[in-house]
Amino acid sequence: MRHGVLAVDRALVMAFAMLWEILWALILGFVLSAAVQAVVSKKQMSRLLPDDSPRSLAIACALGAASSSCSYAAVALARSLFRKGANFTAAMAFEFASTNLVIELGIIMVFLLGWRFAVAEFVGGLLMIIILTLLFKAFLTRPMVEQARRQVDRGVLGRMEGHAEMDMSVTEGPLIRRVASAKGFTAISHYFVMDWAAVWTDVAGGLLLAGILAAWVPAWVWQGFFLVRHELVAKVWGPLVGPIVAMLSFVCSIGNVPLAAVLWNGGISFGGVISFVFADLIVLPVLNIYRKYYGGRMTMFLLATSYTAMVIAGLIIEFAFQALDLAPRQRTGVVMEPHVTLNYTTILNILFLALAAILMTRFMKTGGPHMLRMMNKPAPDRHQHAA
Repeated sequence: MRHGVLAVDRALVMAFAMLWEILWALILGFVLSAAVQAVVSKKQMSRLLPDDSPRSLAIACALGAASSSCSYAAVALARSLFRKGANFTAAMAFEFASTNLVIELGIIMVFLLGWRFAVAEFVGGLLMIIILTLLFKAFLTRPMVEQARRQVDRGVLGRMEGHAEMDMSVTEGPLIRRVASAKGFTAISHYFVMDWAAVWTDVAGGLLLAGILAAWVPAWVWQGFFLVRHELVAKVWGPLVGPIVAMLSFVCSIGNVPLAAVLWNGGISFGGVISFVFADLIVLPVLNIYRKYYGGRMTMFLLATSYTAMVIAGLIIEFAFQALDLAPRQRTGVVMEPHVTLNYTTILNILFLALAAILMTRFMKTGGPHMLRMMNKPAPDRHQHAA
C-alpha cells in the first residue's frame, strides 16, 4: 500500500516538475497565438478555400498556423468551413496545420525535446499535409464528399462548437494599432483564456500520463517495445507504431509533447516521435467526432489516409535528418527537474503568470465568462464581445 502511494506521489511530482519547466513557454505561446487570432478574421476563410489548388492549400496552412492549437476546436472549425462551402481537402489541410504548425507547439517542443524536434515537426507537418493532399487526390471520390456534406448538414454536435464559431478579430486600421488598441487587448485576452480553457485538460492529462509512464514503466520495457537493439528496424518501427500509441493514449493538442519526451527517452526513434505528435487528430475521441460530423465511411477514410501520411512523413524525417546529420544523438528529453529553485525558469514563470493574470482580469471585465459558457454550444450569433 505504501509503495503504491509513493509511486503515485512520484508520478504527480514528475508531472508538476514538467509543468513548471514549460509553464512560461506555454503562456508565451498562447499569448502569441491569441495576438495572431486577434487580427486574423475567420469570416472570409471559407471564401479563401474554394478548391484544392496549391494556392488554396497554402492559404489553408497559413490560416491554420495562425489559429488555435486545440484539436477539438480545429476539427470543429474545419467542419464549419466545409459546411460553409470550403473545399474538403483544403478544410482538412487547415485542420492539420491548426495543430501541427502553431507557435505554442514549436515552443514547447524546443523546451522539452530540443530545437531539432521543433524543426522536424514544422517541416514534417508541411510534408504530411502534402502527402495527405496527394492521397485525397488519388482516393477521395465525389460521392464520398457529397455523402460527408449531407452528414455535415445534419448539424450533429461534437466538441468546441462555439469556440470554433467565435470571431473576435479586429480588422480596422494598421496591424500594430489593432494589437495595441483596447479592442485588440480585449480580443487577445478572450482568445488567450478560451484557448487555455479548450486545452487545459489535454495538457494536464498529457503531463499526468507522462509522469505516470516515466515513474512506473522501467526503461527496459520501452527499449524492448521500440526495438532499440535493432537500429535499422527501430527507425522504421517508430513511425509505424508512434501514431498507434498516440491513438490509445487519448491525449491530443500540445498535451502529447510531454509524453513524446518520455517515449524519446524510452527509445522510440526520431521519426517515431514526429509521427506520434502528428497523431493528435486521430485519437479515439476525435475519430468519434469525425463519425458524427462526416459519417462512418469518411471517418475510416480519414483514419487510413491520415495514418499513412503520418507514417510516411515520419519515415522521411527520420532518414532525411539522419542523412543531413540533424537528428539528435542524445536522448535528453526533459521529463522532470527534481526541485523548484530560484533560477531563470522560476523568474520567467512568475513574470508570465503575472501577464496571464492581467489578461484574465481583462477577460473577466469584458464579458468573458458568458462567452466561456458558449464554448461547447453552437453560437453563430454570439460572436461579439465587449470592447
